[in-house]
Amino acid sequence: MTTHTRHTGQTGQASSSGPSGPSGPTGTQRLAVIGGDGIGPEVTAEALKVLEAAAPDGVKFEQTSYDLGAERYRATGEVLPDSVLEEIRGHDAILLGAVGGRPGDPDLPPGILERGLLLRLRFELDHYVNLRPSRIFPGATSPLAPHVLEQSGEVDFVVVREGTEGPYTGNGGAIRVGTPAEVATEVSLNTAYGVERVVRDAFARAQRRPRRRLTLVHKTNVLVHAGAVWSRLVAEVGREFPDVSVDYLHIDAATIFMTTDPGRFDVIVTDNLFGDIITDLAGAISGGIGLAASGNINPDRTAPSMFEPVHGSAPDIAGQQKADPTAAILSASLLLDHLGHTDAAEAVEAAVVADLAARAPGTTRRTAEVGDAIAARVAG
Repeated sequence: MTTHTRHTGQTGQASSSGPSGPSGPTGTQRLAVIGGDGIGPEVTAEALKVLEAAAPDGVKFEQTSYDLGAERYRATGEVLPDSVLEEIRGHDAILLGAVGGRPGDPDLPPGILERGLLLRLRFELDHYVNLRPSRIFPGATSPLAPHVLEQSGEVDFVVVREGTEGPYTGNGGAIRVGTPAEVATEVSLNTAYGVERVVRDAFARAQRRPRRRLTLVHKTNVLVHAGAVWSRLVAEVGREFPDVSVDYLHIDAATIFMTTDPGRFDVIVTDNLFGDIITDLAGAISGGIGLAASGNINPDRTAPSMFEPVHGSAPDIAGQQKADPTAAILSASLLLDHLGHTDAAEAVEAAVVADLAARAPGTTRRTAEVGDAIAARVAG
């Protein structure tokens, strides 16, 4: 794996991917790596270790590292310069660790990294599908009571969250700030174009899964305008997928069922805000966000997709090799699958399952030891 480092924007070269092999394209694939802050660089290093072990014959990942995040902002006042964004755009995929400083840090204005880096990447690169699989792996410990899991059955579902609309677009404002008459608004934007394309993606994913079931999660009884758009387009697109069964849950009911009957879910499609909340709950019930992977997907492949663990930067344990890199490693599996290396992606997931099953209760391993163990299983 060839490694480069970029600290400022430089023009990158296009990927030189070759013809497709039995499990995806061969040749050089360019990977932008944003380790970020806190435990981000530590878990990313282990994901890269496993990615290198899993790379199919004839595939070379050319890695370019970017120093984006809280530290860069403190040092330079920059979040994501236009030149760096354009260079990242020229890659085949992005692997992100985590960004963010300590809560209440006066040097980091609220939202500066979330909006200026994470959301800007999602919006600029048109990551309109935020994909978050949730599965209770063998060996993982769920906080759900054993009788709930026994009655509910296998927990293996995926949330397809809309990623470029909703209340995260920044459409809003405030007047008379700091006075008793202050007014603040956050407007949720929902376009038929945006809703239809994410709904279509969700149906296609449901159609490829054994149960072929899709659940729309919204709040149509209160959010009647946006809810009507979502309901109508699910019904319209659903007619093109007659083999996929469809049901609906209000967001509050969905949270109840996620903790009392999570096995009922197969594919959930929902908006940006509801998806953000419900996927953290999904991570908790499936063993913790230390196992939760995600992908910010551009299904049209007009720009690179970005893969990241759901967890944050955990600055309190940074540099101590205490972080579990499993979520970052599973995010690398999603990256492989997106690039067409399905066999390699399945090998990484199988190695994670085996590693989780072999973990002795009460024992701890360093971050690098977990990565070493999973990489060794992948390599065979």
